[in-house]
Amino acid sequence: MATLLVEGSGAAAAVDRLLVQSENPSDKGLSVRRIANGEQVVVCRVAEDVVRLHCHGGRAAIGRIINALRQAGGQVADWKQWATEREDPLHAAARVALVEAPTRRTAGILLNQYAGALSKACTSIREMIDNGRTHDARAKLDELLEYAPCVLHLTEPWRVVVAGRPNVGKSSLVNALAGFDRAIVHAQPGTTRDALTTATAIDGWPVELIDTAGFHTTDDPIEQAGVRLAEERLAKADLVVLVTDAAVSWSKDDAALLAAWPGAILIHNKCDLPSAEGRRPDGLRVSALRGDGLPDLISSLGVRLVPCPLPPGQAVPWTTQQVDALRSTTEALRIGQTDQAVSLLGHLLTTRHWSE
Repeated sequence: MATLLVEGSGAAAAVDRLLVQSENPSDKGLSVRRIANGEQVVVCRVAEDVVRLHCHGGRAAIGRIINALRQAGGQVADWKQWATEREDPLHAAARVALVEAPTRRTAGILLNQYAGALSKACTSIREMIDNGRTHDARAKLDELLEYAPCVLHLTEPWRVVVAGRPNVGKSSLVNALAGFDRAIVHAQPGTTRDALTTATAIDGWPVELIDTAGFHTTDDPIEQAGVRLAEERLAKADLVVLVTDAAVSWSKDDAALLAAWPGAILIHNKCDLPSAEGRRPDGLRVSALRGDGLPDLISSLGVRLVPCPLPPGQAVPWTTQQVDALRSTTEALRIGQTDQAVSLLGHLLTTRHWSE
């Protein structure tokens, strides 16, 4: 389904000219009608010269209705611009972000901000400053900024790169985490030569799993390009999952990869097979094939990405502009510039730049 909002002087009359007979008249302002080009719509008269048209959501159907409205003298407005012009900046920014929220959890957090959580918090901080309670104001700012690293991912996914040597089961692990076969799995080393991305969710947060080519020395220019691409993706990763083969003895190459990314989650995959002799560093034992250890891995991913769960209803900044404004406010209070701090908060609450 799709909804088109038609408003402005003469909007209702323009819609009436496009519609043919009522198929289901209602005394509550609702009716099922057809536009002259044959598209069926549900007409809802919200107010004088404000009409909502609910219709089928296919692009072709929507396009025909929009073209008919254009021919009747209407102009198409960008909905984001429409929202920011009619609402205060924080409310408008939350509306835009809420539409783009990819999971129920992130939508719930943004819905709290749409209801005014951040706006109320900023107003409260200004009142604290005005009343000379700068210590309390700084504590409240610190609370808001504590969650900044994770809430900036309310609409943008975390980048989790799965890396390791060839044939250790990286693609199989990505498929197991995603719940469907996205990456090609084959016993031949070097099957993955590109960086394949798969969208999923971990503990309700959007995550982009990135399956990379295996690290190894090769004369094949295509495989060399795959390794370089893997290195580029690793440099931009929010978290690295380093996969090794538990059925093969720990090697100097494995040790070198772990030394290169000491913050990675270390996985000993293929634990369904007999384990190789020799010592291995501590890590999670997983079988991507059978699913052994996957719940522990998913839990570890969730904790590493979001170490501080948000309390219900928590006010948070969700754009880099908002975070920068709050950090600047904190710094202004630290050096005793209370007037500057109040000005920065006022800018955050009233300037439409922050909703872009």
